[in-house]
Amino acid sequence: MRPIAEREIRASFVNCTKGEAKRLAVPRDLDVRPWDDLDFLGWQDLSSPGRAYLVAEQGDRLVGVALRRATSNAGHVRRSMCSLCLTTHTGDGVSLMTARRTGGNSVGAYICTDLACSLYLRGKKDVGPGGRMPESLTLEEKISRTAVNVSDFLQKVTA
Repeated sequence: MRPIAEREIRASFVNCTKGEAKRLAVPRDLDVRPWDDLDFLGWQDLSSPGRAYLVAEQGDRLVGVALRRATSNAGHVRRSMCSLCLTTHTGDGVSLMTARRTGGNSVGAYICTDLACSLYLRGKKDVGPGGRMPESLTLEEKISRTAVNVSDFLQKVTA
């Protein structure tokens, strides 16, 4: 992903008002993000734990969506799989994230709670034993699959 500025991020949101986009908490570390290793920019709102944001390139434009994270089932030990990158986590490492659709209602997906899918794919962030299942796909194919999954989710939000 190419480096993006705060102004571009705020202008990219499709499922919130301009006022909401102006007030949302944008990461302050944009200048040190590993842009070459990111397929999308995702972050949690530290001032509001139930909120998260995802911004991705869709063709020649950026599309940003505001997400709501479902409350976790504290203490559950089963594994859950992210629907974007197919990384499995124990505990609350995967959360149901819902986005208000531009046409009304909402759409949801199970996504890595920290939105670090790109880093898990590339082995830059470790989820622990069993987090990444062995696959015969190349890294480029895994990245492509994740990009398609992100695009499909964003298309559901904007439909």
